Amino acid sequence: FFFQAEDGIRDDLVTGVQTCALPILQRGHAGRNELVTVVRVIAIDGPAGAGKSTIAKALAARLHLDYLDTGAMYRAVTFAALRSELDLADEDAVASLARRVELEVGGRGVFVDGVDATSDIRGPQVTAAVSKVAANSGVRAEMRQRQQQWAAERGGGVIEGRDIGSVVFPDAELKLYLTASPRVRAERRVAEAGGDVDEIERSIAARDLLDSTRADSPLTEAAGSATVDTTGLTIPQVLDRILQLLEPA
Repeated sequence: FFFQAEDGIRDDLVTGVQTCALPILQRGHAGRNELVTVVRVIAIDGPAGAGKSTIAKALAARLHLDYLDTGAMYRAVTFAALRSELDLADEDAVASLARRVELEVGGRGVFVDGVDATSDIRGPQVTAAVSKVAANSGVRAEMRQRQQQWAAERGGGVIEGRDIGSVVFPDAELKLYLTASPRVRAERRVAEAGGDVDEIERSIAARDLLDSTRADSPLTEAAGSATVDTTGLTIPQVLDRILQLLEPA
């Protein structure tokens, strides 16, 4: 449903994927006994609707790696800020909240300070506000630290977002930039959650502009990244292209 997917292919591909859990996303928490020194990171960046989550989950399952959705982390912080009735323009207050909030982003959903926010972080209120929170340098610094710690504790993983290859893991084993035409991205969102395709296309274009022009860690194709246009491709076709990039030269 994100691509021209074969029936049943999505469930088959993501079975067994490992996702992050609460202790790994808490600030300063040691998590496992000690950090490992070998980190294998596959970084996947791209705009909304490009299929990052679907492909990242499938790739993680194929490579037997853990998977982290960093976009859900920023949405979770946004949810926490709105729930606390913070003024999102107060960057210090929002950054302070980001440093103390407990997040769980994993297979059983998204929890914010123990509250199930799985559905709420995808709702219109959070969606309308997340770009402002994601542009907050203090929030980005905190989330970046948690993401790097998460990878160090696991020996790496498939990590998707908007600045993973460009900022968070510039030395990733493979840096991918997934994209698709704005119309196709809008159609995928409509197929997923309904809505008016023209309105969603405009919303996606506006989000692209905000993400690509923010001062801190803008959405961009990282140096050395491989661009994969997913327009018209099935999930297996996209995976095949990525796996070919991982093969020794």
